[in-house]
Amino acid sequence: MRELPYKNPYTLKYASSITEFSAAQWNSLVTDETIPFLEWEWLAALECSGSASPETGWNPFHISLWKKDTLLAAAPLYLKNHSDGEFVWDYFWAEAAASMGRPWYPKLVGTVPATPAEGYRFLFAPEEDAAALNAKLLDVLENLCRKSGIQGMHFLFTDPAWAAWPGSLLERSYSGWKHSRFVWENTTASFEEYLSGFNKNQRKNIRKEYHRHKEQGIELDMVEGNSADRVYFDRAFELYCRTNDKFIPWDARWVNGDFFRLIEQHFRHRTIFSEARRKQAETTALAMMFRKGDRLWGRYWGTYETVKDLHFAVCYYAPMDYCIQEGIRYFDPGIGSPHKIRRGFRAAFDTSYHSFFDPVLETLFRTNIDAVNCYEEENITALNAGLPFYRGPKTP
Repeated sequence: MRELPYKNPYTLKYASSITEFSAAQWNSLVTDETIPFLEWEWLAALECSGSASPETGWNPFHISLWKKDTLLAAAPLYLKNHSDGEFVWDYFWAEAAASMGRPWYPKLVGTVPATPAEGYRFLFAPEEDAAALNAKLLDVLENLCRKSGIQGMHFLFTDPAWAAWPGSLLERSYSGWKHSRFVWENTTASFEEYLSGFNKNQRKNIRKEYHRHKEQGIELDMVEGNSADRVYFDRAFELYCRTNDKFIPWDARWVNGDFFRLIEQHFRHRTIFSEARRKQAETTALAMMFRKGDRLWGRYWGTYETVKDLHFAVCYYAPMDYCIQEGIRYFDPGIGSPHKIRRGFRAAFDTSYHSFFDPVLETLFRTNIDAVNCYEEENITALNAGLPFYRGPKTP
């Protein structure tokens, strides 16, 4: 770990790998509210597998603040010369910048590689003045970018509370770019009670989608990672590849087999599988998910055979049912696919924040971002207008 010039009593350090921190050091900054994807084990799986590495264009640039040998704060960051694997598609901004003769790259990105889950933030020791340390880190990073020719700083899938801290992104006039995502909030005591909120036609449709697999002799089960055999993790990777094969060249194949093996070794306690299986046979379809506290995230899915509506049952309804039984409040099913609206997921905003050290790029972004955000707001309003909930007296 390399030390950077900074004023006493603090020491500022830069790490080119998450493994330059021990798991205990890094996770001492993690709280119950921190998303699991900011934990050392997830970041280490991405980096040590080579999924997020200099070879793939993800150059770790983790900044940390120390007091003697005590870690006080850390910012997981990556220096990049492309935008692949971010799930915030800024290619049109980069093309506009190029047309003006201005480089968009290199850029410094605060995000979890290949993981579109809201909640990115810097991490702080619980007993410290987090807002004050946050401001120190942002000052350091902005000065470093100016001196090093880094064109911009980009914070993706941010924790909205962190962005609004005193002296944080909003007060520093970072430009916010709105993006759509989908989320389901558990407010019922049973799946049947959940269905009672839909209009009659969609309630009937969901019942069919959730139970159609039974006609094919297929059963569903939720398997927690701590009790899952290693074969589940191997199959999850195989099915992840099968799914991506269907979408070449627009696939999102950002992680590799070693990543899944490292998750099996070090992160299985956060893992849950939604499995479809024929009686006394091997897996038919599998969705790999992650849980922490009262939140569940869907990440990877695939199937060995095409069965009508099986995707909806495995990826949406069985996890919803599980959330209701386990008292999990929020379920993020993964990015994309507006058909989630018909199954009761609401469209919501997440916000990325951007600042540029080239005044031309700053003007380009600020001049146009309101129109971009207006379009996204209209899109989300239109999506939610299609929620198939019944607003009158409930009927069976």
